[in-house]
Amino acid sequence: MGGFFGAVGREDVMTDVFFGADYHSHLGTRSGGLAAYDPEKGLQRKIHSIGNSPFRTKFESIRDTMSGTAAIGCINDSDPQPLLVRSRLGSYAIAFVGVINNSEQLIHDYIETAGAQVSALSGGGVNSTELVAALINQKTSFAEGIRFAHDQIEGTAVILIITGHGSIIAARDKRGILPVHIGKKEGACCISFEDFAYQKLDYQHAYELKAGEIAEITAEGYRILQEGTEDMHICAFLWTYYGFPTACYQGINVEHMRCKNGEIMAQHEMDRGTLPKVDFVAGVPDSGTPHAIGFSNRSHLTFGRPFIKYTPTWPRSFMPPTQEDRNRIAKMKQIPVDSLIRDKELLFVDDSIVRGTQMRETVEFLYESGAKAVHMRSACPPLMYGCKYLNFSRATSDMELITRSTIMELEGEEGLQHIEEYSDSSTERGRNMRQAICEKLHMASLEFQSVEGLVEAIGLDRCKLCTYCWTGEE
Repeated sequence: MGGFFGAVGREDVMTDVFFGADYHSHLGTRSGGLAAYDPEKGLQRKIHSIGNSPFRTKFESIRDTMSGTAAIGCINDSDPQPLLVRSRLGSYAIAFVGVINNSEQLIHDYIETAGAQVSALSGGGVNSTELVAALINQKTSFAEGIRFAHDQIEGTAVILIITGHGSIIAARDKRGILPVHIGKKEGACCISFEDFAYQKLDYQHAYELKAGEIAEITAEGYRILQEGTEDMHICAFLWTYYGFPTACYQGINVEHMRCKNGEIMAQHEMDRGTLPKVDFVAGVPDSGTPHAIGFSNRSHLTFGRPFIKYTPTWPRSFMPPTQEDRNRIAKMKQIPVDSLIRDKELLFVDDSIVRGTQMRETVEFLYESGAKAVHMRSACPPLMYGCKYLNFSRATSDMELITRSTIMELEGEEGLQHIEEYSDSSTERGRNMRQAICEKLHMASLEFQSVEGLVEAIGLDRCKLCTYCWTGEE
C-alpha cells in the first residue's frame, strides 16, 4: 500500500508537502520520498527508509535543503520513490501507488520491442515506478503515456508526475480502486490520497478524480486531460481497515462507516438470536474500536477497553521485516486492564482476520490475563482470495489465508469448489469453518460481517465497490 501528497503554488510548497505526506504515515512503513521542482534548482529528490523511524523524523531537515513551487511526497511499502527520469518527454519526477501483476511480461516486451533496458534490483526484480515510467515514455505526451500504461498494467496504478515546467499530472487508476483528491486554496492547488491531509493545511476540497481520470494541477487550479468514468470499483477495505478515521472516500467518512458497520453486525446477531451474553464489547485496537462502538450501541452491551496498545515506540505492528518480529512486537504492545479482563466474558470486534497469527496471539494474551471467554467478530467477510489490486496482506498465496487453509483441512480440494457456502454462516459448511477456526484460535465463538452488510454500511452501490478478496468477483 502507499499514500501520496503533492502541491503546486505560486510560492514554495515544501512545508505543505512535508506535512501532507506525513499525514499518510498510516499507509506505508517501508520507505518515504520527496521530489520537488524549483525554477532555479530544477528537479530535486530525497528518499529514506522509514522502517525504523517515521517519515517526519527522516525528512524534517529536508525543508531546509529542498525548495520548490511544485513537490510530491510519498510513503509506501514498495520500492523507493519518487524517481527522477530523463526521457523524450523531458525531465520529470514520478511516484506510483499500486501493484503490477504482469511486470515480468511488461519488462520482456519493453526490452524486446524498444531495445531498451531497466535497472535490476537484487534478486532480478525492477523498481515498479521505473517500469511505469518506461511505459509512459513510449508515447509522445504524458496523458497518452499514462493511458498506455493503464492499458498495459494488470493491477492498479495511481500515478503522480512533476513535469519539467513545474506542474503536477495526477492519474487515478483505471478501475478506481484507490482515491485521488484535489484541494484548492489561494495561490496553490494540491493532490492527495487522504482528503483530511489538505484540509488541515487550509485547502478546500475541490474535486475527486473519477476512475481512469487524468488531471494537470497548477497553482491556479486543475484541468482534466482525460475524462474518467463513473464505472469505478473502489476498494471496500479502505473503510474497514486502511483509512484513517477522519478520511472520506466518495464522500463517505471512515469512522461513520465503521460505527454503522458494527451496528449492522449486532443487529444481524440479534435477529438470529446468536448474540452472546458478555461483560464487555471491545475493539481490537485501533481500527476495530469504532466497529465495536457501533456493535455496543446497537446491542446495548457495555463497551470497554480491556487492553490498550502501547504505540509510541511501534505505531504499526507489521513494521519489522520478519513475521516473527511482527508477532513479537504485536504482543509486546498489548497492555491489559486487569479489572476489565479477569473473570470476564468478552466480545471483540477486529477489522479482519487474515492469517490468524496475530489473532491467536491476542486471544491467548487475553486468556493469560484472566479472561473467562473470548468471542470474536470480524468487521469484514471471510477473506477468501489474496488481493491482486493492492497486496494489502503479506500473504504470498491464497492458502496462507486462515479461511482457505481451514477449508483444505476440512474437505481438501473439493472444499474450494464451495467457497460461497463457506462464507455463509447459515450453511453447514459455513458453520463448520467457523467452528474449526474457533478451535484453532481458542475462541468461544466467531462470526464475520456479510458482504451485504458491509455494502450497506458503506452506502455505495455494490457494483461500485471492489469485493474481490471476499467474493473473487472482478
